Amino acid sequence: MAQRAFNLPNMLTYARILAVPMVVLCFFLEGRLQSSDFARWSALAIFVVASITDYLDGYLARAWKQTSNIGRMLDPIADKLLVATCLLLLAADTDNRGGIAGWSLWAAIIILCREILVSGLREYLAALKVSVPVTQLAKWKTAIQMVAIAFLLAGPAGDKIFPLTTQIGLVLLWIAALVTLYTGYDYFRAGLKHIMDE
Repeated sequence: MAQRAFNLPNMLTYARILAVPMVVLCFFLEGRLQSSDFARWSALAIFVVASITDYLDGYLARAWKQTSNIGRMLDPIADKLLVATCLLLLAADTDNRGGIAGWSLWAAIIILCREILVSGLREYLAALKVSVPVTQLAKWKTAIQMVAIAFLLAGPAGDKIFPLTTQIGLVLLWIAALVTLYTGYDYFRAGLKHIMDE
C-alpha cells in the first residue's frame, strides 16, 4: 500500500499539488500581490512543469501498471486546485490591465462553477457505484484551458515580447469556457438518468 502511494506517477501528482502554493508565492514575493515580470515568468515556468506532470502521471501509471486509488482520487483534485488558484490569482491581480477583469471574469466563473458542479455530480454518482468516463472533448477542454492560463500568466511580461499574449490567452479562455458549458451539460445529461432512477 505504502509502496503504491509513493510510486513515480503519484509523486508527480503530489508535486503538482505542491506547485499550487509555489505559484501563489511567485505573486507575493514582495509581500503583496505583485505581478512583476519575474513573478509572471516564474509562475509560468512552475505552471508549465505542473501541467506536463498532469499528462505524465496518468500515462506512466497506465504504462507501468501502477494505478492506485490515491492516484485516481488526487489527480483530478490536483488539476482543479492548480486551475482554480491560477484563475483567482489572475482575477485578483488589479495591476494586470487587459487580463481577467470585466466580462472576462464570466469565463473564469463558468470554468470554476463547472468544476465544482461536475465534482459534486461525480461524488454523488460514486456513491451509487456509477462511473462517468472522461470524454475526448473534456480532455480538449482541459488542454485549451491550460494553454489559456499559460498565456495569461505570462500576461504583461509576455506582451513585451509578443504583443498579443494576453489577448490570445483571453480568447482561449472564452473558448475553454464555451466548451466547458457543453461538457458540463454532457456530464449532467449522463448523470441525470441515474439521479432520476433513484
